[in-house]
Amino acid sequence: MTDTPDVDASKVLVENRDHVLVLTLNRPEARNAVDGDVWFLIGDALEKAQDDPEVRCIVLTGAGDLAFSAGLDLKALATGTLNIPPRMARYGFAGFVRHFTSKPVIAAVNGKALGGGTELALACDLIVACESASFGLPEVKRGLIAGGGGVFRITEVIPRKIALELLMTGEPISATEAARWGLVNRVVPDGTALDGALALAAEIAKNAPLAVQASKRLAYRIVDGEPEGEARMWAENDQEIGGVFASADAQEGPRAFAEKRDPIWQGK
Repeated sequence: MTDTPDVDASKVLVENRDHVLVLTLNRPEARNAVDGDVWFLIGDALEKAQDDPEVRCIVLTGAGDLAFSAGLDLKALATGTLNIPPRMARYGFAGFVRHFTSKPVIAAVNGKALGGGTELALACDLIVACESASFGLPEVKRGLIAGGGGVFRITEVIPRKIALELLMTGEPISATEAARWGLVNRVVPDGTALDGALALAAEIAKNAPLAVQASKRLAYRIVDGEPEGEARMWAENDQEIGGVFASADAQEGPRAFAEKRDPIWQGK
């Protein structure tokens, strides 16, 4: 393919297991935060998986036991070193959140899924989480919004008032509470999130792949390769991002995070 940047391939581990493609965010030292390399590698892997008849299901997880993903690498954002590969920009955050594939995708949440981490999970079809996992959209604490689909997807998955509390306070919820509200399919013991996701993937992979994929497309009401109605939501989402991300507060939030201090909001 063209437009292939020079990336550190070790940041995303790619493994095939009996018709199941396992993608592991491999930056445990950064709580599996997404930088430009991860963005490209995830998007590229999904492109290949979509065209590979041997892949019947995809599992996305994070390395280590502390975090599924902390979301966008705010240090890279604050320092201007977040280089998003042009070819993958169309797929949204991490080359993933707007990257529809007919193959079922399962999140194996092995720890904290915060900000973009929760958005990655929301972009998956199913979620298996360990007992100590947590989910949250803390972007407002950084002067940002959950612009990777988090704002409108969370309100579709769980009751609106619960979703609004998450969005407005930025506070996380536990895996048990997430399961109670229907965000998580299965909660499993700590250290077994990937095993649980692989077991679920095996249940899916033993079925007729074309039937499974057609069922997914119909369930999402796919029109021109995108879920019906999401084109409008993404347009509104991008418009709001334009205003918020251009604000002084949006610059202050990541900077304060990188400097390990409380932000000073100006409301402009």
